[in-house]
Amino acid sequence: MAAATHTSALTLAERVGDLVRIPSVNPLQAGPKSGDDGEREISAWLADRTEAMGAEVTTHDIIDGRSNVYARFAGETDRVVTVDVHLDTVGVEHMTDDPFDGRIDQDRVWGRGSVDTKATLAVVLAVLEELQAEGKRPVPTVNVVGTISEEMGGLIGATGYREFLLESGNRIDQLIVAEPTMCAPVHGHKGGVGLEVTVHGHAAHSSKPHLGKNAISAGARIVEAIDAEQQRLEGLEAPTAVGNGTVSVTEFGGGVARNIIPPSCSLYCGRRTAPGEDPDDVFAQLSQLIRAAASPLEVDIEIANGFGSAGFWQDPDSPLIHTLCELAATEPEIATYGSNALRYDVVADEIVVFGPGSIDQAHQAVEWIDIAELDRAADVYRAWFRR
Repeated sequence: MAAATHTSALTLAERVGDLVRIPSVNPLQAGPKSGDDGEREISAWLADRTEAMGAEVTTHDIIDGRSNVYARFAGETDRVVTVDVHLDTVGVEHMTDDPFDGRIDQDRVWGRGSVDTKATLAVVLAVLEELQAEGKRPVPTVNVVGTISEEMGGLIGATGYREFLLESGNRIDQLIVAEPTMCAPVHGHKGGVGLEVTVHGHAAHSSKPHLGKNAISAGARIVEAIDAEQQRLEGLEAPTAVGNGTVSVTEFGGGVARNIIPPSCSLYCGRRTAPGEDPDDVFAQLSQLIRAAASPLEVDIEIANGFGSAGFWQDPDSPLIHTLCELAATEPEIATYGSNALRYDVVADEIVVFGPGSIDQAHQAVEWIDIAELDRAADVYRAWFRR
């Protein structure tokens, strides 16, 4: 049997740079710099690469030829773990340097996706290659899962993987959702419910507003009601460290001309759900509030993406969190952002959000990850796959 191998930090950095050079911008944020190919190229790369490594590979078409990739590396035990890495990145049109150069400079790897979250993909594959070079298998069976559409689009990639597991009757013992957490296991964050609202009024000449029904005025009352609801939420006692739910109106539009009473307006209301809140109940409560504020005008209300998400919460005393804290020398944390963890509660016994690098570098006009973070994450995965 071959001696133990250890991928150098520089090689890890080069692997991340290679992945950055494969553009995979979410199509909902595509532009001239990115093109509109989405995750198709990197999905094909991942399927080919893992198949060449001997994995059992399933390609799952989710939408418009954009595919999840599920690569199963058989282990020595019945324990099954998954590392879910979303393959899409945010847009690049606002970036101030080459978004896809993947250069290595100042002990960092630069470019879109370097920290969010191609770093984890490069690290996990490198560690599995180390085991293969030694003639070994990981102790648990390891699923390397590449999912599409995490950044925008309703987490349909994660939903697809969940449905794949349910239909096949498979369940995961431990699941890591890759995000930049500075290698601290994140055990909770908020979910969300989006309400797409259309207010129906009646047009009239602006010189005789009493003959019309001003949809924008009703929309303004809705905004005031939502602001009051946010103040109410702020005064509640938070049930977990994630905090209370929040709500805000983030889009508003209407009007057809300066001399016409607006016959309609539309707005988007975003509600972040705390762990323990039922998204259906939240949708119903906000819908009632919105209808009351708009009265006597009628409103249409639809839930964005067809469904909402409860908040994510994992007991911080769980074995997986203890293991990751021990291996990375970090402490459990909660996050302000959302992740694919929102989709996996029914298919995994333990779920943790975890990965190298800082979320503060994600989505920026300049994105990078410290090479030292890659090395630290590799040490964690080496130990975890051998336990």
